[in-house]
Amino acid sequence: MPRRRLDPAAQLRGQALAFRLTQARRTSGRSAEAVARSAGISVETVRSIEKGRTFTPEFFTVAALAVELGLSLDELYALVRQPTRSDLHTLRGPSTATSSPAGPPPDA
Repeated sequence: MPRRRLDPAAQLRGQALAFRLTQARRTSGRSAEAVARSAGISVETVRSIEKGRTFTPEFFTVAALAVELGLSLDELYALVRQPTRSDLHTLRGPSTATSSPAGPPPDA
């Protein structure tokens, strides 16, 4: 069965989640590989989420990443429930100009 195309709002939520997880990982000073290993998920999954290729990751994947990065699921939910483009701009801050709507590219 082919996968249904996501609506723009779902894509925006995925971008907000990707940006917040990437931001938390970078703030922690850890690599995608280290976080993936600690969370028990593949580094390909972490990179796919951070690069915005996976807009709707599995709940337990998000939960494992949140635990590893010291984020609460409540905080993540509040961020992604109804994000707008201005929310993403606020998250990035006025000094970060990038062509990607999900924020700066993650570390490889």
